[in-house]
Amino acid sequence: MTARSVAEKLYTAFAESDGGALAALLDPSFTAQVSAGMPLGVGGAIPDPRTMLVEVWGAIFAAYDAAPYPDEFVEVGGGRVIVFGAYRGTSRSTGVAFEAAFAHDLTIADDKVTSLIQITDTEQWPDARIRG
Repeated sequence: MTARSVAEKLYTAFAESDGGALAALLDPSFTAQVSAGMPLGVGGAIPDPRTMLVEVWGAIFAAYDAAPYPDEFVEVGGGRVIVFGAYRGTSRSTGVAFEAAFAHDLTIADDKVTSLIQITDTEQWPDARIRG
């Protein structure tokens, strides 16, 4: 599988809200850097797949009906793919719609995502809270 095809599978899993597919695509050594200023305090260094799945993506998708929609995949070699696109959705608590541009720097090895660096326009994310 090419790095791009693995990246495409990642965004398909997001679009389908398929947590199992997301988990299966992350390497056990996966780490991430999430943009500072993200809602719910989820920005910063992410040390492992469980933290990303539960404390970052789980928290965000509990508070937002949203997904990252890729517009362009740029393979840069060495298993790296830069993805440009936008998060689109609504705050579940307020119903406010948003669109926030992103760039994701993915590193892929052995058909798994080993790292993700997220850059997004955090100012475009509306206030939200996790529904309890």
